[in-house]
Amino acid sequence: MDTVIVTGGRGASGRWVVDRLREDYEVVVVDRDHPGFGAEPVENVDFRAADLTDRGAVRELVASIDPDAVVHWGAIPALGRHPEGDVFENNAIAAYNVLTAAGEAGARIVQASSDGAYGFFFAEETPLPEELPITENHPRRPEDGYGLSKVAAEEVAAGVARRHGVQVASIRPSWIQEPGEYPCRDPGYTGDLGAGAGNFWSYIDARDVAEMVHTALTTEFAPEGGHEAFNCVAADNALGDPLETLIERHYGALPSGPGVEGDGTAYSLKKAGELLGWVPEHSWTEAADEDVPRPELVRD
Repeated sequence: MDTVIVTGGRGASGRWVVDRLREDYEVVVVDRDHPGFGAEPVENVDFRAADLTDRGAVRELVASIDPDAVVHWGAIPALGRHPEGDVFENNAIAAYNVLTAAGEAGARIVQASSDGAYGFFFAEETPLPEELPITENHPRRPEDGYGLSKVAAEEVAAGVARRHGVQVASIRPSWIQEPGEYPCRDPGYTGDLGAGAGNFWSYIDARDVAEMVHTALTTEFAPEGGHEAFNCVAADNALGDPLETLIERHYGALPSGPGVEGDGTAYSLKKAGELLGWVPEHSWTEAADEDVPRPELVRD
């Protein structure tokens, strides 16, 4: 069984990634904190502790494990809890350290980017996209430290792919929801059109994120080495109304491009479908009320 390192695997979305990958890999979860030597991991999971901003520690750890694949999921996930400069520095430096070490090991790589890389959500005045639906080729113009850190991480990924001839996928999830806990369906969100306008009311189920990670690791979309970014969103929007109607109501105009039919998502899923064969399976219409426990990575 191949070995995969997953950084940030004890986090809210990371544990869904680990739970999916442990079906086919020996997973080594690397986080800042260790669950303790008294904790018994679930099958095919082990733990290491490391500061991902410590280049020497990351390089030594990756070299000692010699993984077949690396999933870099460890980051400060948004603005608001840390100084903005700290968010940028932590995320950009950690990405450089982990991806460089993974490239040196010849590992296949998947990393967590974000739709924040486009620069819509945290902009002082949210701009309309240049096209609808938004493809992965849309310009990335973030103004904030979080979005800028994701652009930096994607550029590092491209450089690592060129230098080491490895395959790297940067996954751009929108707002990740866990089954049964869908804040995108809370009354304060659905009752305020502006609450979700910054990412055009997009979202994604954590299980679909985990499946895209797995698919990106097991699909040869760049067999000679290369970097590709993939939108990772649900097929519908979180309000369930026609998307173009929502955009026109909030912004007073519509972008150019082919447009989006019905209650679809603003982000194009075509590339993920063509290169990975991935399509999202979950919608808020069922998942918001599903009773699915969050994966546990240690035994009771």
